[in-house]
Amino acid sequence: MNATLSTDRLVKDLKTVARDAGDLVKATAGEVGEKAKEARSRLVNALESAKASCATVQEKAVAGVKATDRTIRGYPYQSLGVAFGVGLLIGVLAHRRNGHG
Repeated sequence: MNATLSTDRLVKDLKTVARDAGDLVKATAGEVGEKAKEARSRLVNALESAKASCATVQEKAVAGVKATDRTIRGYPYQSLGVAFGVGLLIGVLAHRRNGHG
């Protein structure tokens, strides 16, 4: 799984957790006990923090993809050579690890 797909999955999962937590906060709005109020307050704070982290992760992922795209477009042959070299290195290491070398 590549980094973009992993990041997309993380962002999707964080959004799902945030939505579910928001639903829980709304559902418990009528609870008046002190412990319920404290729990709701902590949950709201954690939810806001998670939303901010999600936005930051998403922004960094998009910036990384754009930077990679610019680099590859600016240096297509060098990028191809590096990709080939990395693939070759991984192949050699995998071959050795499997006891064939």
